[in-house]
Amino acid sequence: MNRPGVPWADAEAMRRRLQEKILDQAFQVADTPVFKLVSGAVSRFYFNCKRVTLDPEGMVLIGHLIFEKIKPLNVQGIGGLTLGADPIADAVAYTSWIHGCPIQAFVVRKAQKEHGIPARIEGNLRQGDRVVVVDDVITTGGSTIQAIRACKAAGLHVVQAVVLVDRQEMNGRQNILEEVDKVEALVLRDEIMALHEARSARG
Repeated sequence: MNRPGVPWADAEAMRRRLQEKILDQAFQVADTPVFKLVSGAVSRFYFNCKRVTLDPEGMVLIGHLIFEKIKPLNVQGIGGLTLGADPIADAVAYTSWIHGCPIQAFVVRKAQKEHGIPARIEGNLRQGDRVVVVDDVITTGGSTIQAIRACKAAGLHVVQAVVLVDRQEMNGRQNILEEVDKVEALVLRDEIMALHEARSARG
């Protein structure tokens, strides 16, 4: 089986490969707004990032790129609102173990479970632990904010949010910054559009 020649030690090459995968597997664009978003708004752009976050190569790229970003932060956990955050957090946790710096993955439920021990967050974390909240796409930032607030309510210290794609619409990044000091995106919508236009120009 052939594996794409992505130098694992070259973060920029990995990011370019991730952009290509998002363009090929997750991105759609139309001349007029036709894609209905979770927020209810309609947009020209659509990202189905689960096609990348659940892809084996996508997991390797995302896991390494985010791990390298958060390694200096000395965090104990990484996770976010199910379902979009789950494969991202798992990829980073796996990568962290390989590099000898284990970071626990956790899941934020959309609603607190009503059976067993009631809990909104599942994972091996303790109050006071430093965590990073992740998401696949931000538009308004709503799901990321839900996860951040749930973490804070559970006594966790959210040090940063990291997203796979920033759609650069509806003030998503600014909204999240009201809840946490720093937000980073691996990929911007404008970068994917530039790749799309370059390919279209080549015919």
